[in-house]
Amino acid sequence: MRLQTFKQPQSQQGVAMVEFTLVLPFLLLLLLTLGEFGRMLYQYNVLLQASRDADRFVASQAWNSTLGAVALSDALKAQTRNVAVYGVPANTGTAVVSGLTTANVDVVTVGTDHVRVTITYTFCPVIGGGSCAGTIPGFFGNQIALSIPLVATTVMRAL
Repeated sequence: MRLQTFKQPQSQQGVAMVEFTLVLPFLLLLLLTLGEFGRMLYQYNVLLQASRDADRFVASQAWNSTLGAVALSDALKAQTRNVAVYGVPANTGTAVVSGLTTANVDVVTVGTDHVRVTITYTFCPVIGGGSCAGTIPGFFGNQIALSIPLVATTVMRAL
């Protein structure tokens, strides 16, 4: 008995390379999308932590014991916005997220004993070249905006 070897037909050579070439752009797009989604979640987590830190800062200093309620002065609001953006009460350093300013931070009282800090930020993916004004063509003629608003809100009781 003689051992027979299996030979691939000559017409099948290079098919795997052609298939890989056709599938590669979709795999790269999927990889880029997953990376951008991860970056967006990371930035949202940073904004949420900044909101917590700023709310903790204002909650520890906003209680007025003579009034029996929260009293927010303009100076305390400005310091709270700086804590949310820079991590410190002074207006120094770099922002925790690129492009975040004190204008994106809102500090208000809720009732008589709670304080709310809201940070609104627009996420700009790398796909649009770093500008949030970009759009990509969608199905059926609708444009898909590349900017995604991220809102981090924290409410704490004043101490």
